[in-house]
Amino acid sequence: MRVLGVDPGLTRCGVGVVEGVPGRPCKLIGYYVVYTDPDDDIALRLLRLDTELAGLVAEHKPQSVAVERVFSQHNVRTVMGTAQASGVAVLAGARAGLPVQTYTPSEVKAAVTGSGTAGKTQVTSMVTRLLGLDAPPRPADAADALALAICHIWRGGTRARMEAAALAAKRRGSGRARMEAAAQAARRGAGR
Repeated sequence: MRVLGVDPGLTRCGVGVVEGVPGRPCKLIGYYVVYTDPDDDIALRLLRLDTELAGLVAEHKPQSVAVERVFSQHNVRTVMGTAQASGVAVLAGARAGLPVQTYTPSEVKAAVTGSGTAGKTQVTSMVTRLLGLDAPPRPADAADALALAICHIWRGGTRARMEAAALAAKRRGSGRARMEAAAQAARRGAGR
């Protein structure tokens, strides 16, 4: 499975592309950071981010996209920009017809380090080790994007299978309900 991971940010948006299967070592395909100028109009910044992400999706042809879920921060201005960048990343995957999954920072940290409270240094160190890199990916936004992709490969497959099973069970359940309603209607009709 090839996954494009996105660590959303309006000024710096990390993007990492990783290939692998659950339970096996992953392979680095590439990593990038998309920069936008804080002095530019927000519309232009989002357009640049959209254009760059669409180009990376087209270039790398991932099978799915993993985006860090925006969480509450004390700085409302920062969280707004992150949320806008996250929306653009989700849209880039959806526009390409790809499944998009979001993960909280603690889910990603737990997947790559074993601890949901690991620091950025630990995440970068483990990403470097897991991908067999000679040097840590820089800046940290790129390492975080790679961690998202690894997390999705290792956990996303299981999550997708669980969601598919739940949906199938729900469909079976609604099918049973329709069959029961039809049987009740038939019994009522036969009782007349």
